Amino acid sequence: MSRLRHLLAFGVASFAFALAAQAQDAPAASPAASVDAKPAALADFDAYVDAVRKQFDVPGIAVAIVKDGRIVMEFGSGVRKLGEPAKVDAHTQFAIASNTKAFTAASLAILADEKKLDMNDRVIDRLPWFQMSDPYVTREMRVRDLLAHRSGLSLGAGDLLYWPATTYSTQEVVQRLRYVPLTNSFRAEYAYDNILFAVAGLVIEQVSGKPWADFVRERIFAPLGMTESQTHAPTSIGANDDIATGHAKFDFKDLKPVAPMSWNNNQAAGGIYSSVHDLSKWMTMQLDGGRYTDSSGKQQQLFSEKRQAEMWSLITPIHINEPSVPELRAAKPNFSGYGEGWFVSDYRGHKLVWHTGGWPGMVSRVTLVPELKLGVVVLTNQESGAAFQAVTMRALDAFMEAPKTDWIAAYAASVKKAESGADDSMKQHEAARMKGAKPSLPLDGYAGTYRDPWYGDVKVAKEGGKLVMRFTKTAQLTGTLEPWQHDTFIAHWNDRSLNGDAFVNFALDPDGKVREVRMEPVSPLTDFSFDFQDLRLTPVND
Repeated sequence: MSRLRHLLAFGVASFAFALAAQAQDAPAASPAASVDAKPAALADFDAYVDAVRKQFDVPGIAVAIVKDGRIVMEFGSGVRKLGEPAKVDAHTQFAIASNTKAFTAASLAILADEKKLDMNDRVIDRLPWFQMSDPYVTREMRVRDLLAHRSGLSLGAGDLLYWPATTYSTQEVVQRLRYVPLTNSFRAEYAYDNILFAVAGLVIEQVSGKPWADFVRERIFAPLGMTESQTHAPTSIGANDDIATGHAKFDFKDLKPVAPMSWNNNQAAGGIYSSVHDLSKWMTMQLDGGRYTDSSGKQQQLFSEKRQAEMWSLITPIHINEPSVPELRAAKPNFSGYGEGWFVSDYRGHKLVWHTGGWPGMVSRVTLVPELKLGVVVLTNQESGAAFQAVTMRALDAFMEAPKTDWIAAYAASVKKAESGADDSMKQHEAARMKGAKPSLPLDGYAGTYRDPWYGDVKVAKEGGKLVMRFTKTAQLTGTLEPWQHDTFIAHWNDRSLNGDAFVNFALDPDGKVREVRMEPVSPLTDFSFDFQDLRLTPVND
């Protein structure tokens, strides 16, 4: 799934580290395939993308730009997997993660155009068993609300139900939503979520009679001729498959490939793999008001212009922060918000309609400039948002005839600041730590099964003289508990690509028995989908 991160457009935190030797030896950018002439300002774009890739330690990047209904360029730079010769090209498939959300919104738009639903329908009228933790929100939640990040849930709430991959079904995920706490008022403010897109997927299934994946394949991929797209992550990649392998900085430092992940219990939030060639067709259709040319050469309408205008309208305002570093000041928008499956903001006087996506080892961005009939898609196989930002901003500047900005340097400065902030955070924890403070209880005293109302069971057991924590529905969340101080431990997950180690605090009752367990990420750079802080784990009386 995506690492389901909301990679903020103008101040992304990621890491800069020296490329592994094999990445340094990766092939240079392949020549850009051009259907239309490149603008003079992008004459060196191939070399620029290659420079971005090397600066931010990204093994492979694919880019496509469409303008006025034509492909200006589509090409790849680097390799699909470190240590292997296969190059990235315009047809290489990447996980597009949360860029999938726009496909879910489009699916609902198609059904709305066909009068099979209304975006103002109450969710409970479509899914009578649907329930939030507040009865008012349950009753008033509309289909449109599922797409707009204004439900009252906190950032990434409930993501641990499917990220990392769990054994819950989509319906089980949504049924557990009734126990996920609301931290804000309904429709009061923006907080990015993924779980309500799972609800949207089930609404599509209920209305259309087809699983979300089948609907997207039949009603979007097939009409647009998107033959290089699929609605699930491949669990195995063959030597001849033109599919990128994701890469992550294990322990925030060592760049390595990550295993492919299959994610089937919230596909509507981030379950699509695609190529920049196919996404060029998607962007061209979007920029033409939902129109496309079918295989017979006839003009068709995927969804109405009215529905597109609603998807691209700002529903939920987003507070605009100052850029993380002065070098990014030129990218600061005047307005920012979320529509239906799309972010909306502005840049240099032009409205932008865009989204980002994050998956284990892959991050991406799709950007539309409706006024200019311009679309830019950047897919990468490393978790560096700075890379896709630097490429996107350079392309936008070229078509807007903007003053030249060194976006590589700007985002490198942002990365450096984020790294420094994470280091400072850990130093503060170290300074507050009482050296030599031992656990209050023998290790056996912390062992047991603990249950959270929305996630389920987490087990702690003594094995080989150490405590081991296991999330029973999430195989990847297994790790050793290292004593930190008193009754607080650090969970070090066995899978070091997760970068999600967490403080684990056991609260004791007056008799020295564990009453509750609370968790929170150790690093501020940990992906927000590790929503450990929302867990309220209490002992299960076996």
